[in-house]
This record gives sequence, structure tokens and C-alpha cells, in this order.
Amino acid sequence: MTSTPSSSLDYPQRTLDRAKRAVRCAPFRFKLYASMMTHSVSLPTITGTTGLQQQYTQRPLTELIAESELLWLIQVGLLRREVDGQGLTDSFRLTPLGRQLVNQWQTAGGANLQPNLSDRFYNAVSRWLRVPF
Repeated sequence: MTSTPSSSLDYPQRTLDRAKRAVRCAPFRFKLYASMMTHSVSLPTITGTTGLQQQYTQRPLTELIAESELLWLIQVGLLRREVDGQGLTDSFRLTPLGRQLVNQWQTAGGANLQPNLSDRFYNAVSRWLRVPF
């Protein structure tokens, strides 16, 4: 018995809004998410000047900051950590929710990743309280 994977899942609008807000508030550029569509991206590739040269980040990020931001995107449901035979790795990939958003943005010709004050406020409250706004 085989099943065909759905091209897009139906997520509640609240989930989509929270995910889009988290992406806008993250210090990453669209190119990082687009790269994660085809392959996993390791943490060292995202941090420091390498992340800046790869156009994955807006500014050089320390490993601690980058990992914290990536872990938040995991909690929101956009990313997952890669696993190998030994366990978790330092690489990240998109989830089906993340793929759906990146596909939408690519179809639209790009994404507006500039957060407004409301985005920053609700993202900060959501992260602090772990409340899914």
C-alpha cells in the first residue's frame, strides 16, 4: 500500500502567520531557505563570514546566535535537524511547512523578509512565552 505525498498540506492560518513572522524576524536571507529546499545546510556554513559570503545571513552571526535562531525556526515548524546513523547532526533542512512557504515565495518572485514593529513584538512574545500567536 503506497501513498502519494501531498504537494501541500493544509495548515491553519495562525500557523502560517506565525511561521512567516518568524522568518521575517530571523537574521537569515531567502537564499538560505532556498538552499534548504534541495539539501541540508550545516551550521558552520551559516555562521561567521562564511554565512555572509554565501548570502545566507544579513550580518556575520556567532554559532550560538545562529543555532538559537535555527532552533526557534524548528519550534515554529519550518526547519528540522538532520539525523545520521550517529544521531543529530549540525545540519538543517526545511519541513513540509517550510517547503510550502518557500515555494509560495519563489512563485511570487521572492519574499518580503523585512519585519515590522508588530512582527518583532509578537515574535518576541511568542518566543519568550512559547505561546503560538
